[in-house]
Amino acid sequence: MRRVREYIEQIAKVNDEDWRIFSSYLQRQEIPKKEIFLKIGEIENNLSFIEEGIVRLFIPTSDPEKEITFGFCFNYEFVSAYDSFLTRLPSTYQLQTLTKTIMWTISYDNLQKVYKNTKMGNFIGRFSSEKLFLIKSKREQSLLFDSAKTRYLNLFKERPRLIKQIPLKYIASYIGITPQALSRIRREIY
Repeated sequence: MRRVREYIEQIAKVNDEDWRIFSSYLQRQEIPKKEIFLKIGEIENNLSFIEEGIVRLFIPTSDPEKEITFGFCFNYEFVSAYDSFLTRLPSTYQLQTLTKTIMWTISYDNLQKVYKNTKMGNFIGRFSSEKLFLIKSKREQSLLFDSAKTRYLNLFKERPRLIKQIPLKYIASYIGITPQALSRIRREIY
């Protein structure tokens, strides 16, 4: 839980009373590797902070080799099917752990209480939504403007240690190419 506070306090100081209220709603979750913890059709009820692990956001298909991976979240990042969380509508994609993952979660209802009863509440909501938006925006712009090779190199540069834990088929899907095209890019680089 200490990591959550440290992460938030990189942006703004949190007073002890607000932290006491906020942290009282946080629930620790430990999820095994390769577990889908939000399925299509379920309403996202949690905003979570990853203390340790990797989470994949994806759209399943009838052929598991053609699933569409469109996001990864790593240590010290927020994760959620945020559109479902905000709208209270069923999710159109799934969340899966790629490694054993430890998260601190707060439910939608409890976050509303934090918004209402603390000075830091609106900051937490804004901060987490801005971070999730920036990750999404950066990926979209990369898909529009960067070559597949550049997208791969950027991902590798940003997360060199963690990317080694992600299967290549998920990386290929994330950067919008086939696993075979990714193999060609990797041969060019190495």
